[in-house]
Amino acid sequence: MFLIRIQSKEPIYEQIQSQILRFIEAGVLSPGDRLPSVRQLASDNGINPNTVARAYAKLEENGYVYNLPKKGVYVAEISSGTEKKKTILHVLRPLKESGITKEEMLEAVSDLYQEEEHAEN
Repeated sequence: MFLIRIQSKEPIYEQIQSQILRFIEAGVLSPGDRLPSVRQLASDNGINPNTVARAYAKLEENGYVYNLPKKGVYVAEISSGTEKKKTILHVLRPLKESGITKEEMLEAVSDLYQEEEHAEN
């Protein structure tokens, strides 16, 4: 199910995350579907279970999956509003981490929308 490239520059946990997200987007995985256990996925791909656990934790942090202790990890229901917000946060988080302040971001967003309004007129 998963294609892990050990020699890739992309970290393995990110490869797992992106593949799960692609499976969700393509409809291969639906809300409520159970993902392979951490141990099973690690064993099947010859990788460290901590790597799989990290990928699952990041997906859970972003609301794509949820964990039921001793039951497994399942695909979460994702609303379009939630998806839009996650996309926005995905874009803004690196900007914040690079030192751009909230005020600077708000000003830039305001400028962007003002430019669009002027272009439409």
